[in-house]
Amino acid sequence: MFTIFKKELRTFFSNATGYIVVGIFLLLTGLFLWVIPGEFNIPDAGYANVDGLFIISPWLFLFLCPAVTMRLFAEEKQTGTWELLTTKPLSKWAIVFGKYLAGWVLAMLALLPTILYYFVVLYLAEPAGNVDAGAFWGSFTGLLFLAAVYVAIGIFSSSLSNNQIISFVVAVVLSFFMFYGFDLLGSFFTSGQSVQTLESLGIHAHYKSMSRGVIDSRDLVYFLIVTFIFLFFTERKVVKS
Repeated sequence: MFTIFKKELRTFFSNATGYIVVGIFLLLTGLFLWVIPGEFNIPDAGYANVDGLFIISPWLFLFLCPAVTMRLFAEEKQTGTWELLTTKPLSKWAIVFGKYLAGWVLAMLALLPTILYYFVVLYLAEPAGNVDAGAFWGSFTGLLFLAAVYVAIGIFSSSLSNNQIISFVVAVVLSFFMFYGFDLLGSFFTSGQSVQTLESLGIHAHYKSMSRGVIDSRDLVYFLIVTFIFLFFTERKVVKS
């Protein structure tokens, strides 16, 4: 597993892909939070918080994570190296999890520099340090788990086709549905219980819960279960390949 993990990380950073993906994410978050006027702009807000980061990041991750994962299986099939990989003494689970872990680490590497925004706002606040630390770290943890699910969806999508563009599009659509699709379905119901049940099936409700600064075990279990489901589907698809 760690052989696959190291191989994929080396591949990400041996060409421009990894740097471009991380760079675009950081550039966009930086522009939205510090340059572009609007509701996410920190200097324009008039009070010290980085809530904008946690509003825009899930939507940016909708494209970042599929961009990271679209090649993980599709490229292997396209170039013919998949057959060579399967001859190595590695279980299908080891291959899937090694690739998954590499994708998740790259997503986390893109996210880690944004912690700097928290310390900048901490310094700029009046009085200094007047920032809701619990909300920040809760939301940041939520983003890490969100990335875990998006990457799992991404490698499942990559296992479906040998075309990276198709894998990317499928991953974006599936990720969007898992994040906001159940909220949209809930809007068609008038019963509060039905709406709440449907929303609880989607990522958005659990991400919002964590962004309040409270780490609920039910939210963590949800993220872990959804991640495992997509990894399981990936392993089943890889077995049949």
